[in-house]
Amino acid sequence: MWFLYLDESGDLGFDFVNKHPSKFFTITVVAVHGKQGNRDLRKAVRKTLERKLNPKHKRIRLVHELKGTKTTLSVKKYCLQQLENSKVPYMIFSLTMDKRKLYSRLVREKERVYNYLARRLLDTIRFENADTRVYLSIDKSKSKPEIADFNQYIERSIQARLDPNVPLHILHEDSQDQPGLQVADMFCWGIFRKYERGSDDWYACYEQRIRLDELLFK
Repeated sequence: MWFLYLDESGDLGFDFVNKHPSKFFTITVVAVHGKQGNRDLRKAVRKTLERKLNPKHKRIRLVHELKGTKTTLSVKKYCLQQLENSKVPYMIFSLTMDKRKLYSRLVREKERVYNYLARRLLDTIRFENADTRVYLSIDKSKSKPEIADFNQYIERSIQARLDPNVPLHILHEDSQDQPGLQVADMFCWGIFRKYERGSDDWYACYEQRIRLDELLFK
């Protein structure tokens, strides 16, 4: 059984003249193998929130999730250590797009670009030996028509590589309720920052877990 958590950092804005969009856009999947591994990942996130952000003597304003942009480096490192202590069997796969080099005709087709990047990234993950189920979780931010388009596009790609008896579940979830998405957000942000800002202080902490870190449209 595989649990795949997909998140992104940066934006898909392309007006570099009148606005200040990000130069890069990163999409990342954290792939966790097995039910126990997924339980241990969830426990690592809960433990981090309880011990570092919501200690009993300081529960004035609860923090409900870990975020790449808001969580301090020391807390991120603590969560990473919990994952390592529990020996969570996870891997990180990521693609980063240099937006300034994307074909001009595609800049107005943001959903198409996003779906293409997600499919291309998922195609690099070797989970064909899944023997029970595959769960793909994505942050709930799309409209109903966009969700339908995304699911249909991704299902065609993944199901072609799975045994017909292995169900694929695509879940659009609130990141506050899904610890796996919070982990994906933190790792994705670190990879994005490496390209966008040239900062690798967080990235270097988990680099050994990365199986793919590719820059597109160089």
